[in-house]
Amino acid sequence: MKIQFGIGRKCINPEVPISLAGYFNKRMWTQILDDIEVRAVVFKDGDNTGAIINMDILSINWKLYGAIRDAITAAGITGFDENNLLICATHTHTAPLTGGDPNSDVYNEFAGKKAAEALKEALANMEEGEILTAMTSDSRFIFNRRYWMKDGRVVTNPGKLNPDIVRPEGDIDPEIPMIAFRTAAGIKLLFTSMVNHTDTIGGCGVSADWPGFLRRTVEPQLAPGAMMVTMVGTSGNINHFDVSTDMDQTCYAEPERIGKGYAETVLAALDKLAPISGEGFKVNSQKVTTGVREVDPEEIAAAEAVIAKYPDIDVNSPESVKDLTSEDLAKGTPFALKYFANALLAVVNKTIKPSFLLHCFKFGDSTILGSLPSEPFVEIGLVVRKGVNAGKFCMITSHGNCNGGESYYGGYIPNPWNYGRGGYEDTPRSSGYSKCTSEALVAGWYELAKK
Repeated sequence: MKIQFGIGRKCINPEVPISLAGYFNKRMWTQILDDIEVRAVVFKDGDNTGAIINMDILSINWKLYGAIRDAITAAGITGFDENNLLICATHTHTAPLTGGDPNSDVYNEFAGKKAAEALKEALANMEEGEILTAMTSDSRFIFNRRYWMKDGRVVTNPGKLNPDIVRPEGDIDPEIPMIAFRTAAGIKLLFTSMVNHTDTIGGCGVSADWPGFLRRTVEPQLAPGAMMVTMVGTSGNINHFDVSTDMDQTCYAEPERIGKGYAETVLAALDKLAPISGEGFKVNSQKVTTGVREVDPEEIAAAEAVIAKYPDIDVNSPESVKDLTSEDLAKGTPFALKYFANALLAVVNKTIKPSFLLHCFKFGDSTILGSLPSEPFVEIGLVVRKGVNAGKFCMITSHGNCNGGESYYGGYIPNPWNYGRGGYEDTPRSSGYSKCTSEALVAGWYELAKK
């Protein structure tokens, strides 16, 4: 099958003082380790048009989503609305904070204009290409980060060589779907999807993390001017930490190791790419509305008791929050307990229900590129890929669109059975959505698959 497509890209390195996203503490950027980008892809088949904007950013919150849509309108670009435009993030933890910093709005306006420029560039460079797919696999860099411990609890990131670890709580997904667009010059556009967290560096340097090393290694091996777009799959409970070793895995050498390792796997699979069957292209969307996180009276009472127990701890202190991690929650440090207790009470006061927008880009008979919001656990992506879309070639990106609406800046989406076991991701602070959100999203995908 052949289709008209266009690509565009722009650098979105920050130009103003701003904190980096992804942790509890403020991290004002001090250097550019490598460039972060916004990439735009446009598809056109007759009257059917769709676009994907993929950004090296933590998440697409409501403000950034709005800034991008406003910039597209201001640039005079027409033909794209929420139904055929997917905006998604690679979830790098070394990109600017798009909400909560005094300069977040300034950065969002800048990044939005760059996204519109990339989209305009893609529209100006449309060409015809053949669509090919291949499936490869790489399990070397992924681990389920939630572990059953000897005391019967589940702990997130329990620490390397921890003797109390029994086994991982859940699955991994090592498969790497690949969708390529080939012109007479060779492969001009390549989509991949890896189920892994993009949080390997820490510190205050701007970086695209391992997806940056991946694309910078692969792109020179493709056609001149080619672009690689890496979708980050459903990795809410997946990361790169191998707890069986004491290797330093929070440093700039780590994304290079992972990115170049993935590149080896992808490049080795290029000769497996084969043309897809069928004709036609369409984009469908599905809105899913769920509820605010349910909090029991006992949980509220426990949170109030913690707050009363530590009256002298200021959870808004930048110095106090500086070293707060999921490990602190596992240890039950007083600051972590009060911080998460305050967050629980804040969830209780939310009244706006989260609303998510799912997308399905369908090429030919059975090739699908789809989206899920925020940070779903790996099992949810597997259900969508292997259950809802059984028998089809399916690639899924997480962090699609605006995280549930204006009251939500992101959050984990666990499976129903994960709640109450322990860990970081299922706390009200980390997951402000209803406990039935994963089921609602899967149901939404079943509706989307019918269209």
